[in-house]
Amino acid sequence: MKKISLFVLLVVISASLIACNSEEESNANGDTISVGYAINTLDNPFFVDVKEAAEEEAKAKGIQISVVNANEDLSEQMSGIEDLIQKQVDVIILDPVDSEGSSAAVNTANEANIPVITTGRTVDEGEVVTHMGYDEVKNGETAGDYLAEKLNEEGKVVEIQGTPGADTAKMRSEGFNKAMEKYPNIEVVATQSADFDRTKGLDVTEDILQSNSDIDGLYAANDEMGLGALQAIKSANLDGIVIVSNDGTKDAFKAIEEGDLSGTMSVSPQAYGEKAVEIALKVANGEKQEKEIELPSEFISQENLKDALNE
Repeated sequence: MKKISLFVLLVVISASLIACNSEEESNANGDTISVGYAINTLDNPFFVDVKEAAEEEAKAKGIQISVVNANEDLSEQMSGIEDLIQKQVDVIILDPVDSEGSSAAVNTANEANIPVITTGRTVDEGEVVTHMGYDEVKNGETAGDYLAEKLNEEGKVVEIQGTPGADTAKMRSEGFNKAMEKYPNIEVVATQSADFDRTKGLDVTEDILQSNSDIDGLYAANDEMGLGALQAIKSANLDGIVIVSNDGTKDAFKAIEEGDLSGTMSVSPQAYGEKAVEIALKVANGEKQEKEIELPSEFISQENLKDALNE
């Protein structure tokens, strides 16, 4: 009787192992599909959330994922790409440090015959299977329109731009200024870059406030710079300045909830990471993709924050 029970137990264990293995996605060689994710930076909370979402999605889909962090440095990004090539990943997801400089990383992956997906920023050269991102011009314009609405279409505003040369920064700025052109009674009194960084956003805003302490509103190309600007405004004991930004990070949502930030153009880092892995799996399986895949975005303020938090 004990021998029969032991045999049944072994059968059950074997069946469980087979079931587990069947959930893993395999490539043409029968190996588990492996995805490399070359992220620009993990100093930004947005990309920390992207990374975690990508890893969770990879686990759910039964594929392996290797994440390398460029720390906003082109040479580190190239080194990370070379590491992923050495690991013989099936697909590389690339979040470029720079639209021009990251082209070399794409070319290196092309030479290794590994398909590349870009996210966020595009690259100027190299063969990319598909690009996943947002309508950043629309995002900047929507945030600008909301700022104008909160200011009753008049007043003095400041624009804090992202990293010079990054197409995301260019397009968000283009959209914001497109919005400002609609409102002749709003004056953009200062425009400066803070490289998508919170500390730089603080420093830049402090400098601007020295000669423009009477501003009514501020637009930041991402939440990190917006939150840095918020610190500077609070330190200067200025009240009533309307601040809007982009990204939809947890810190931004908290600042909106507390009434410090008026709103953010939310692009959902969780959806961003999940979709990147989903597309990578399709590419690894040989499924044809559109050259550009646009993700949805939504402006979040106190009016709809509760719904956003419940999603």
